[in-house]
Amino acid sequence: MLKIIKTESEYDDALAQAYLLMQKDDLSDSESDEFELLTLLIEHYEKEHYPIAPPSPIDAIKFRLEQLGKPESELSKILGARSRQSEILSGKRKLSLSMIRKLHEVLGIPAISLIGEY
Repeated sequence: MLKIIKTESEYDDALAQAYLLMQKDDLSDSESDEFELLTLLIEHYEKEHYPIAPPSPIDAIKFRLEQLGKPESELSKILGARSRQSEILSGKRKLSLSMIRKLHEVLGIPAISLIGEY
């Protein structure tokens, strides 16, 4: 019977069970339901015990540029000045509201990722 994961041992057991279910080629309906519930329980436990901090705005920009296959110099085209690109990526200059809007519009970076501390 599935239940809320409360200990590291229960977490390990749940991961092992999920792994076994993933190895099957064709899951029955009950196995499929069990797998779905296990993943939800695992996710809940991980959010509580292994939280992932959001990236800094600089990391978010660099990551998005990398995802898009664009060089960091692309930032100067978006923000209008090469010196701004260097200052922002080095952390010497903070992003302004207009820069955040532009980065959000052009690169599709969530605004929440751009307003964090750095």
